[in-house]
Amino acid sequence: MRDELFSLIYKYNLRPNRDLGQNFLIVPDIIERNVERAELSERDVVLEIGPGLGVLTKELAERAGKVYAIEKDRRIIEILRKEYAWPNVELIEGDAVKVEWPEFNKMVSNLPYQISSPVTFKLLKHEFERAVLIYQLEFAERMVARPGDKNYSRLSLMVQAKANVELVERIGKGAFWPRPKVDSAVVVIEPKPRDERIELDENLVKALFQHRRSTVASALKKSAHMLGVDKRKLKEVRNLLNSVPHSGKRVFQLGPAEVKEIEERLRDEGIIGALHP
Repeated sequence: MRDELFSLIYKYNLRPNRDLGQNFLIVPDIIERNVERAELSERDVVLEIGPGLGVLTKELAERAGKVYAIEKDRRIIEILRKEYAWPNVELIEGDAVKVEWPEFNKMVSNLPYQISSPVTFKLLKHEFERAVLIYQLEFAERMVARPGDKNYSRLSLMVQAKANVELVERIGKGAFWPRPKVDSAVVVIEPKPRDERIELDENLVKALFQHRRSTVASALKKSAHMLGVDKRKLKEVRNLLNSVPHSGKRVFQLGPAEVKEIEERLRDEGIIGALHP
């Protein structure tokens, strides 16, 4: 697998594009473990973002019924089309953040790190069964952090409101070529049952986590403008902001259900109603 990858690199004199986050995974065992974690069968339709030189794509194609691979780099697309004739793989040229995704039920990818956040939030807007994704380690640790942890963030909250996430493996820099500057990690994401998912007002979450170490009441006052509250009207709603649920808690201690309670109170009082008519 590794020899195959480097033979293609030399054949096409390929220089990875760091602007596109091209760090090719070169350890077969990691690829094999991730394919196993996806629990693939012929009934599965897999989405892969950033297929690189097709090392993972090849393994996915052998086990899944259909694979869609989205790649932004035209050079990579051309190499894959010349080198492989997968009957069940469809290559899509474009920016994974911008293009419309086909229907799929599983995602397996070594994600370009600079698009980790938008791809993750886009994923959570789709119906799927399981995703096995490689992220920068720091990003992965924030995804799985629990309320009160030092790494707990807006990302943690928004992901965990809709999905169960688990960091299942840490990966050193030497598993990639060229070597990235940071370590990586594998995260498995599974959507929660529909009746357990919590839809949160993104503006409220941003307003709160602008001041993650402040109390809820203090954070809301500091970020009231993000909720559409004019500074001149802040005095009028100050008492309300002091009395919202969990007002004395630090923002980084809030779980999704608690943020939802705050949202519902502010919506009842007409503070954020205009955001979602």
